[in-house]
Amino acid sequence: MINEIITDQRDRAKKSVESTAREMVVIRTGKASPVLLDNIRVECWGGSHPLKQVAGISAPEPRMLVIQPFDPSTSEAIVKAIETSDLALRANADGPIIRIPVPKLSEERRVELIKQIKKIAESGRTAIRNIRRSGNDSLHSARKDSEITEDEERKALDRIQKIADEAVSEIDRLLKTKEADILEV
Repeated sequence: MINEIITDQRDRAKKSVESTAREMVVIRTGKASPVLLDNIRVECWGGSHPLKQVAGISAPEPRMLVIQPFDPSTSEAIVKAIETSDLALRANADGPIIRIPVPKLSEERRVELIKQIKKIAESGRTAIRNIRRSGNDSLHSARKDSEITEDEERKALDRIQKIADEAVSEIDRLLKTKEADILEV
């Protein structure tokens, strides 16, 4: 029973950290990266499709993204999707290829983005605390129902705390790395 709770805690904490990392990775840092466009959806072919399913994306230069649509008729829809996104990027259709210059971030935008990633990190930490709480509750219930001893409960609570601490440390590391990317000139 304890091992099941611990395994569940580890899995849920890992998923929470991964989710936080996915949210942070799409925040623009001033460097061109195809990952920036992961959340872009393009209205074409009678539906809404992720950009990477409609076009190839590359970053041939540090400040330039290049999109090559699989179907040239989707170029206009791709440009529209990029320009209406909250990334504040301008797309230029150059024949079948779409180029997106990635400008340097203004100081004001950097401050805004840092607030945004701190908010994402805090949401991740809150999720970890909630996961820890549910694990602790499961252990307390098991102890109350005499399924485990007090010593086993104490040891398992320590293990759950350690899992939570490691997950929060990983989120803090992700935050620090992303902050450094945003502040980099």
